[in-house]
Amino acid sequence: MAQFHSLFTAIELEGPLEPGLPLRWSRHRRIGGAFHSRLLGRIGESQVGPTYLGWPGIISLICGFIAIEIIGLNMWASVNWNILRFIKMLPFLAVEPPPARYGLWPFPPLREGGWWLMAGFFLTVSILAWWVRMYNRARALKMGTQIPWAFASAIWLYLVLGFFRPLAMGSWSEAPPFGVVAHLNWTATFSVRYGNLYYDPFHMLSIVFLYGSTMLFCMHAGTILALARFGGERETHEIADRGTAMERGAIFWRWTMGFNANFESIHRWVWWFAVLCTLTGGIGILITGTLVDNWFLWGVRHGIAPHYPQVPGLPSSLPHGYAQPPSIGAP
Repeated sequence: MAQFHSLFTAIELEGPLEPGLPLRWSRHRRIGGAFHSRLLGRIGESQVGPTYLGWPGIISLICGFIAIEIIGLNMWASVNWNILRFIKMLPFLAVEPPPARYGLWPFPPLREGGWWLMAGFFLTVSILAWWVRMYNRARALKMGTQIPWAFASAIWLYLVLGFFRPLAMGSWSEAPPFGVVAHLNWTATFSVRYGNLYYDPFHMLSIVFLYGSTMLFCMHAGTILALARFGGERETHEIADRGTAMERGAIFWRWTMGFNANFESIHRWVWWFAVLCTLTGGIGILITGTLVDNWFLWGVRHGIAPHYPQVPGLPSSLPHGYAQPPSIGAP
């Protein structure tokens, strides 16, 4: 039997090409031919195509291309159209949102945030159209809609960062820029500006669900790979008719952890942990600056942040409503 001790798929099956289920309407045609790829078969299924786009898919691709072109050309222009510098500096280049003086004005000068607004508009339309495409494809195949709703949780965080929170704060300047390092710098500055985001309870929950989902994914994937020699990958069959793979996985986790999730519930656990990661993260970002101005002082008041001793030269009192830190030597 194959040994599953590497990242790559140990067994590749190449049967007849599958055209897919018949579609309800003839105008909903798939595009492109189908073929096998041994390289892709090393990390997934070997068949590539055919693909269905539909109007939501076409709109998504067009708007996504426009957004990437706006961002890319602005970054290239910022290095004076030097292709070598563009490649070298790409992680550090950025398209910045409009300055605070423009507020929510939708038509700032192009070089002062106008390009950012245009790119954000087309990128948002692209993402939302892709969500519609995913939802329609799931319904057309008579599947559940857990996949598009999980994607919607990530879209929620995206919209909070670039639309909902700037709208609530009254300025597009509150949104992050487009760019790798620039976005990371914005995140660090955002945390410092509002008194350390680590004291935000919704941020705490988001991190719990982030680390928890990765742990659950690894535990589940390791279990299935370890049971592959017993047919453990036939999870849907083992849910309804528990076989030796399910029995062995269950007894392993009872032996090592005292409790086990079954072949059905582990997927619900992982789905909810992953969805709640971005859902709670978006809530934490949305209330920062709108409901809470300083998370450290909020933590001091609620007993989750430490009371530091009074330092000479610094103000002797906290803002109204916050507890005064004890002095050095106080019990």
